[in-house]
Amino acid sequence: MPEDMTASTTPSLRLRTPDPSDGADIWSLIKSCKPLDENSMYANLIQADHFRDTCVVAEFEGAILGWISGHIIPNTKELFVWQVAVSPNARGLGLGKKMLLELINRDSARDAVALKTTITRDNDASWALFKSFAFAVGGDLQHASHFDRDAHFAGQHETEHMVTITLPERGTLQHAA
Repeated sequence: MPEDMTASTTPSLRLRTPDPSDGADIWSLIKSCKPLDENSMYANLIQADHFRDTCVVAEFEGAILGWISGHIIPNTKELFVWQVAVSPNARGLGLGKKMLLELINRDSARDAVALKTTITRDNDASWALFKSFAFAVGGDLQHASHFDRDAHFAGQHETEHMVTITLPERGTLQHAA
């Protein structure tokens, strides 16, 4: 990461919707962000194309340093965040929370009343991010076991807990970071 990128001054940091040409770079970023599940490059390409309005790319001087994939859950007013990836070179700058705030302030999330995601019990970084985000927006955070290790993952993956954060009414969110 360039030395001039700091938590307080990031003039070259750009949060934007992805486009299909970002697919390979998004895939490479996710590969560098263990323990995130790697999807196929094609899956990331489809996300950057078909779900672009509910995904965020963080770009610094032409390099993709952050990514959020998400979608509106069909027949609900809930925004589901599938993955949050921040380059190891950009950690500790609050980039994950900045991307989440960017996402919920978009027109594509206008009607969302809740943000949902799943997190394994031992993923301390994700718990910290989403708790911090909930606090920043004044949202209530609830969670419960959702995808069970044995029932859903055949013992091959830890249980995922569904996290639900209530979102403020549109226009009431301050730009907290």
